[in-house]
Amino acid sequence: FGVVFAIWIIINTVFILAGPFDPYPFILLNLVLSLLAAIQAPVIMMSQNRQEDRDRIRAENDYQVNLKAEMEVRLISEKIDQLLHQEMRRFMEVQEIQMEMLNELHDKVR
Repeated sequence: FGVVFAIWIIINTVFILAGPFDPYPFILLNLVLSLLAAIQAPVIMMSQNRQEDRDRIRAENDYQVNLKAEMEVRLISEKIDQLLHQEMRRFMEVQEIQMEMLNELHDKVR
């Protein structure tokens, strides 16, 4: 693309003897570039809108995955808490039995 501009400028500045078709201010080149920008702008905007839609869908999918992972982590955490409470109850029962046995031994020793 830059090569085309360079050739355009060289042809119009170097070959002045032959009569340049677009003299120095390069008005025709400016017109071509303006038209190109006018054509490219809607295409770029449409491309950005499509990218935005894809990003929105990707963000929604990420949110759903994160939400599901969080729910699973909470469920696992609740299960671990239940297991810990059960273990604590068992330890307390074992401790009570041990205390009873110690008291019985203590009473027998007296």
